[in-house]
Amino acid sequence: MILDGNKVRDELIVKYKDVISKDKLNISLAIIQVGNNEESNIFIKNKIKYCEKVGIKVLVFNLNSEEEVIDKINELNNDDDITGIILQSPTEGMDFDKLVNMIDYKKDVDGLTKHNIYNLYINKEGIIPCTVKAIFKLLDYYNIDINNKRVCIIGRSNILSKPLLLELINRDCTVSICHSKTDNISDYTLNSDIIISCVGKPKLITESMVKDNFIGIDVGISKENKKIVGDFDFDNLKDKSSYITPVPGGVGPMTVAMVIDNLIYMKKEIDL
Repeated sequence: MILDGNKVRDELIVKYKDVISKDKLNISLAIIQVGNNEESNIFIKNKIKYCEKVGIKVLVFNLNSEEEVIDKINELNNDDDITGIILQSPTEGMDFDKLVNMIDYKKDVDGLTKHNIYNLYINKEGIIPCTVKAIFKLLDYYNIDINNKRVCIIGRSNILSKPLLLELINRDCTVSICHSKTDNISDYTLNSDIIISCVGKPKLITESMVKDNFIGIDVGISKENKKIVGDFDFDNLKDKSSYITPVPGGVGPMTVAMVIDNLIYMKKEIDL
């Protein structure tokens, strides 16, 4: 079965709009962008589109120096009208980790401040990184039981793979992480019930690397022949999987929805 992130996102958007309207929630999102990265522009455009659909106000600040970014973060931290702040990655040579940790953790929509990551580490309720939350929201929607499953993560990024590792452990999975220095990745993937790839390399995961009825979550994004593709050799893997996400149309749309989910959580302190 193909896990349709567009379908689930659209259903959630209706739900979020209803919650915001009924509870008269006044929510504002501030996005800080550095430079003019093409992918960042697309991500920001999607965030604006879906936030506005549910009645969330979005402010975008395009800045060019670290001093400007620091000043804007401090200003937004102290602005009671701002519900959440996103520092859009990449930050064009600036220290992303340093800057993101200047955001008030209560306004940290992406859940990447040390405070929020530590809450994830100790399995305490809090703000979970949007893409991580997107994966689990999609699995939960399709009633996919991951308890006690063997999971292989491909990639070791601080923004996604490592927080994902923590949440999988919190959900009682047995997890391995493979990366560019891992020999014979197939040794791990062939023994995994679930494979989550977060690399950005077309057809990295092929048919010979997976067992029958595996669950495939593709978070990789890259271009091949001017088309957006994921890390999975999708056409040859879909019939071998029990569940699989497409790219585009899988985790990506869900990540945008989780921006809204986290903003409502911040406002209401409940998890939808």
